[in-house]
Amino acid sequence: MLKIGFENGKYILDSVGTSSLAAIVTSIGIYTIRKYVNWGERNITYFMCFAAGVLISASFLHIIPKSLSMNPNAAVYLLVGYFGLHLLNRFLTVLVCQKNPEKEKYGLGLVPMIGIGFHSFIDGFIYSIAFTVSVFTGFIATAGMVLHEFPEGIITYLLLIRGGVSEKKAMVLSFIAAALTTPLGMLFSYPLISEIDKPMLGALLSLSAGALIYVGATHLLPRAEKEHKKYSFVALGGGVLVAVLIVLSKA
Repeated sequence: MLKIGFENGKYILDSVGTSSLAAIVTSIGIYTIRKYVNWGERNITYFMCFAAGVLISASFLHIIPKSLSMNPNAAVYLLVGYFGLHLLNRFLTVLVCQKNPEKEKYGLGLVPMIGIGFHSFIDGFIYSIAFTVSVFTGFIATAGMVLHEFPEGIITYLLLIRGGVSEKKAMVLSFIAAALTTPLGMLFSYPLISEIDKPMLGALLSLSAGALIYVGATHLLPRAEKEHKKYSFVALGGGVLVAVLIVLSKA
């Protein structure tokens, strides 16, 4: 079992505070891109490349190695996470988009929203567990995780818009998926913290990594490459660099 400390209520206050900070950072990203939505639409290819760089690199450099160190069967959950989101995409394409031609592009926004939402929910678990280990561990985890919250909110909102969702609905959905899920994950996991051992957390991390790799490598990059934007590779490299900074901040 992970080391648990319930000496006082400080741990849960710290967890609530930092998970709320992550939600606020994501919300700022959503608000900012909504205010400049026309600019965001013109540059969505760059946002897709940047987000793909962050999601793929962070998964391979940190989430997957961490999950493998916690659960020897993490690779199985990685595969389940990847193909689970693939099957969801197929389901949306066949049963929703094909039967409702006016919703043909819905999958473009909904699949990343679900993948990012699940990952943000697991982030809430990590905040909760990190602070029960120690306050210092919690703040170190927070420093790295908050870095990737801002672009997650932006890309979730823009892809929902590109998928045909109205601006108001896109704002609500992206807030729920990319921002609200983190404190919800923390609150959901905290009462169960004594039941969450390393193998279970490793499995959850691996599931989220599989989902993020699908979103980045199979969903975002192929669509971005169709746009043939001049500086798309630079945006991808920027995302990779941010992921490296996230990993270094957790080292």
